[in-house]
Amino acid sequence: MAKDIEGGAAAHEYGAKDYQDPPPAPLIDSEELTKWSLYRAVIAEFIATLLFLYITVLTVIGYKSQSAADGCGGVGILGIAWAFGGMIFVLVYCTAGISGGHINPAVTFGLFLARKVSLVRAVLYIIAQCLGAICGCGLVKAFQKSYYVEYGGGANELALGYSKGTGLAAEIIGTFVLVYTVFSATDPKRSARDSHVPVLAPLPIGFAVFMVHLATIPITGTGINPARSFGAAVIYGKDKAWDDQWIFWVGPFIGAAIAAIYHQYILRAGAVKALGSFRSSSYNN
Repeated sequence: MAKDIEGGAAAHEYGAKDYQDPPPAPLIDSEELTKWSLYRAVIAEFIATLLFLYITVLTVIGYKSQSAADGCGGVGILGIAWAFGGMIFVLVYCTAGISGGHINPAVTFGLFLARKVSLVRAVLYIIAQCLGAICGCGLVKAFQKSYYVEYGGGANELALGYSKGTGLAAEIIGTFVLVYTVFSATDPKRSARDSHVPVLAPLPIGFAVFMVHLATIPITGTGINPARSFGAAVIYGKDKAWDDQWIFWVGPFIGAAIAAIYHQYILRAGAVKALGSFRSSSYNN
């Protein structure tokens, strides 16, 4: 297997890469709007986010209602974390071949910054994810209205005793872990080098969601997904959920941006390649 020699001229001299990077997505691709594959992917994101919020918020409310009646009842924080991580594993597996299985505006934003998706696709995905989250939470409220209102509607709120700065940091770090895992699990270089290791990409992504929930549920209830936080806040409608809402947008978007920069420009040496290309063009001129 030929080794990947980073750098333009060196790569041609010593051998070709053993993997193929997809070309960068265009910033705005008007032709994409004429393709059914785009709208099929948007629908898949809507349905996946709806199902994600329906199952996970129902789990949260069920746990709170059971633990209120019996201090040792319910699935506990561990069960809630499993519900979120497990649903991400299932839904990413089901939709990866259709839409890429984002199910999260922060993931979409990170992939957009890395030029993996166009601006048009990113905007439509985020709208579909937010609408899906609203509908998913709406279904939970429709089926269990009394429990939904009494036990907080699964809305993300900053826990008592924590500052807004702490909550923001928890969301930034948690989203960084998730989006970094997404980049690593879907990296074509990893797929080529580790083709002998039968690991499904949705598995580490689901585990990342699970682990982050274990760590941050006591702080913010764990957002790391602006659509999840927004949908729950819209249907729940209480002031506290809206007062803290900015944390669950700013934090995940910052974390996603840091993950994209770290993976693309440091681990994948994107900055070094760009500099080498610039030097090469300057030399030729």
